[in-house]
Amino acid sequence: MTSIDHTDIAPVGPATSERDVLLLWMIFTGLSVFALVLLWRYGMIDLMVTSDRTYISSVIGALYIATCCHCFMRTRAIAREGAAATRCRALLSTPEGLTALTLDRPRLPDGMVTDHIRNLVTKAKAQGNGRIDQTLLLRALADRLRGSNGFGAFASDTLMKLGLLGTIVGFIIMLAPVATLDAADKAAMRASMGLMSDGMAMAMYTTLAGLIGSILVRIQYYILDAATQRVFSDAVMLTETRVTPVLEARHGG
Repeated sequence: MTSIDHTDIAPVGPATSERDVLLLWMIFTGLSVFALVLLWRYGMIDLMVTSDRTYISSVIGALYIATCCHCFMRTRAIAREGAAATRCRALLSTPEGLTALTLDRPRLPDGMVTDHIRNLVTKAKAQGNGRIDQTLLLRALADRLRGSNGFGAFASDTLMKLGLLGTIVGFIIMLAPVATLDAADKAAMRASMGLMSDGMAMAMYTTLAGLIGSILVRIQYYILDAATQRVFSDAVMLTETRVTPVLEARHGG
């Protein structure tokens, strides 16, 4: 049997589209950084940081940066899996590629989709004949592809709640002088108005930071989830149309 070197098979067609998700993430992040630079240039960032005595807005910013790094790592991983799945499809579209399914470990590009195909080969040999039900294996593949994508929902919700926490703290600071307010003492009135203004500014800035951070995180992980779903759909189509019919015919006959 002629061995197949998968390194000689170049990715075709949709391989580039799977990598578009990484480019799309970079474009979105670049626009976000550009907007951040503009805000810093016009002094809005400094004003927000100096107005927030609780540093909640700074915590929101740090968590947002950490979440962006996590999203980048997951997006890059999904882009690699998409490219590997496309190469698998190109390889299994040839007669030589289908012959590789008779091996214990078919020589295919490394990736989760390849692991799923190898599991199907192992199951077909152990099962003998009959229809191959890959429902449980597909569930395992979906869980592996999703990985830690759920961190995006957690981070988005946390950013939103931190913003609300800043709002509550700001209103507490704003309303604290009201109980001791003396209308006859003008100096105390001015000091109280200053504290109320500071509390209101803190509430507004932390709320704004939490809302914007939550929205931006949601958008990033929506792009990631859509790419993950495309890779899973490609894996289902590949195995249902190329792999399981061959394995069922070989072991059933």
